[in-house]
Amino acid sequence: MDSESAKQFSQFVAASHGIIMKICRMYGHDSEDRNDLKQEILLNAWKSYPQFRGDAKFSTWLYKVALNTAIGRIRKKRNPEQPIGQVHHNVADTVSEKEEQLAQLNRLIQHLTDQEKALVTLYLDELNYQEMAEITGLTENHIGVKLNRIKEKLKNIVKHEN
Repeated sequence: MDSESAKQFSQFVAASHGIIMKICRMYGHDSEDRNDLKQEILLNAWKSYPQFRGDAKFSTWLYKVALNTAIGRIRKKRNPEQPIGQVHHNVADTVSEKEEQLAQLNRLIQHLTDQEKALVTLYLDELNYQEMAEITGLTENHIGVKLNRIKEKLKNIVKHEN
């Protein structure tokens, strides 16, 4: 990669750093694991960048790289005795109501499958169905159906916990 491309890549990544951090928080177990995942995402993005054609926004492309990296990493590490949907994260005690709501949302999200987590992350980032389809490879209609099912699943989890 030439120096101009490397510079452009660095600028794109700096502007999209939040995407990487969201994926790391969603799929990392602790700070060390999140840091390792971040490094893997950056490495995979760096290796894949020469194939980035600009057909989609850089952020859309980066989401795809980050999610594929996170999900692939989990599949490699998966312990047959611990299904992916049961991976737990320690959420620090929170003081404010907003932080408590975010902690509850993160806890609920851990009950979802990898694909469901990816869709929720994209939905919470307010991506439209077309952008979600580009990232996940699903059709826009399928995304709508899946999001409705995810919402129902989360409602049922909350109902059973109360």
